[in-house]
Amino acid sequence: MADEDAPSRPGPVFFTCMQTPSLLDNVSIILADTKTPANIGAVARCMMNTGLSRLLLVAPRKAVDRESFKLAAGADEILEKSVVYPRLGDAVSGHGLVIGASRHSGKRRKNVITPRELAERVLPLLTNNKVAVVFGNEVSGLELPDIALCQELVAIPTAHAFPSLNLSHAVMVIAYELFRASLKPVPPSSLELAPTEDLEYFYTHLQRTLRTIGFLGDENAERMLLSLRQLFGRARLDSRDISILRGILNCIDRTGKC
Repeated sequence: MADEDAPSRPGPVFFTCMQTPSLLDNVSIILADTKTPANIGAVARCMMNTGLSRLLLVAPRKAVDRESFKLAAGADEILEKSVVYPRLGDAVSGHGLVIGASRHSGKRRKNVITPRELAERVLPLLTNNKVAVVFGNEVSGLELPDIALCQELVAIPTAHAFPSLNLSHAVMVIAYELFRASLKPVPPSSLELAPTEDLEYFYTHLQRTLRTIGFLGDENAERMLLSLRQLFGRARLDSRDISILRGILNCIDRTGKC
């Protein structure tokens, strides 16, 4: 990921959080469809400030470049270790919980929490799970297909007169809350969430079965499937839950009833 010609960055750089294993090592910041390489660098700096280290990039418009390293201001290691994916579905694979950052509200957008609530809910899960926080591009944010991959949404409260935040500012607010929460004793959770790819197999199976029995039609499929995703997202499913649910679907597939 690094520009081989990028100059080294002199000055004080603090790597304590990068070198010391912590719960925050299980948090991934995912940037989807980022337009400006400089914003990727600014996000890396925010992450280094708050002890986060895992940066994943989904189909950025331009690759990490000199401007990225300039704005990173010493957080070169995060840029160098960042990984690029072609699709968000690939990037979230292996994560037990995916939280999308969105400032848009609406009847279809449920499971919306604040950054502080996010930190309080996420920290105990990091003992046994990887958690991703996803940010859309600088102009339009996350698209509906991206939001469908998120079990929860986080919204940053802002003034109604000017609600839009710079991408790195939005990352910093959420990263700060995670860092702040990590400084206190965290009661560990034994819950091991089902990985996102297993959830997606379940949702594909669910859609196929519901269409077969006539519950889903073309006119209501998108709205209904999003509602079902939000419902199951609130349940925090583990692998056993997924196995039971898919067993029910298999029974319906074979017999038309269960």
